[in-house]
Amino acid sequence: MKQTYSADPVADVPDGDAPKGERDPFLTAMGERVRLLRARRGMTRKALAQETGLSERHLANLESGVGNASVLVLRQIATTLNCPLAEVIGDETTSSAEWLLIRELLQGRDQAALQRARLALAEMFAQAPRDPHRKDRIALIGLRGAGKSTLGRMLAQELKVPFVELNRVIEQLAGCPPSEIHSLYGASAYRRYEHRALEAVIQEHEHAVIASPGGLVSEAGTFNALLAHCFTVWLQATPEEHMRRVVAQGDLRPMSGNNEAMDDLKRILAGRGELYGRADMTFDTSEKTLADAYLQLRDRLAARLAAETAEDRGIE
Repeated sequence: MKQTYSADPVADVPDGDAPKGERDPFLTAMGERVRLLRARRGMTRKALAQETGLSERHLANLESGVGNASVLVLRQIATTLNCPLAEVIGDETTSSAEWLLIRELLQGRDQAALQRARLALAEMFAQAPRDPHRKDRIALIGLRGAGKSTLGRMLAQELKVPFVELNRVIEQLAGCPPSEIHSLYGASAYRRYEHRALEAVIQEHEHAVIASPGGLVSEAGTFNALLAHCFTVWLQATPEEHMRRVVAQGDLRPMSGNNEAMDDLKRILAGRGELYGRADMTFDTSEKTLADAYLQLRDRLAARLAAETAEDRGIE
């Protein structure tokens, strides 16, 4: 049951008393984090307001750094965005000397080095053996309009393996479309179905091509499971190309009724870019015919998988 607030949950700070250049740095940074977390999950401000029981005005004040939210409000936002409260406030990871030493080691490293560190830690703390079929499951990630369904079907047909759209599995498990799960039960329920659907697909299929929902990468547990059990490919496209393809499909979700749809789309892409970048491989589908995109994707994927297989054998 969603909590609602009868009292004003966010104290408004008049712009006249706090010029933009003099706003509290902590509140400004926190507002930016909330906006980034919301963008990663593809949620409009209106959707977050409905989920939390807050008004759009209060959220706008919070995200712009001029609203001083209560702890209860911040907890409600963190719950809705499915992240620790510390991530909203600012996780300093200063709870112990070991944390500080780890932070010092990672400070300033590039993305490639951080990825190697993450993989090493994942292997060190893994509670289950490495999935021997990880490279036999090809998971396509990216925003709607990148070509996951179209290219995925073509790839599955050539590889002679099942093609699985995770959204369809979610619908089968829930007994209703994902959009209805969101409207009837909220984002938290949808995330649970999404995780269950991925577990079911991994359990059932040793070989498959999987098209994943665009927002799956925003849920750390589900995305880590995808990375552990599938060879992931980020299908990229420009914001304009994404929008053109979505409009051609006659589907503007989750941006329908929003006059700033393109701005929302760009924010989502920016917010998720680092997460999508954790994929094993990236492929840009922009300004390519369907035939060219498929042939290039197929050939690059085959080369990457062959190289990784050879590397694995060399390590063994």
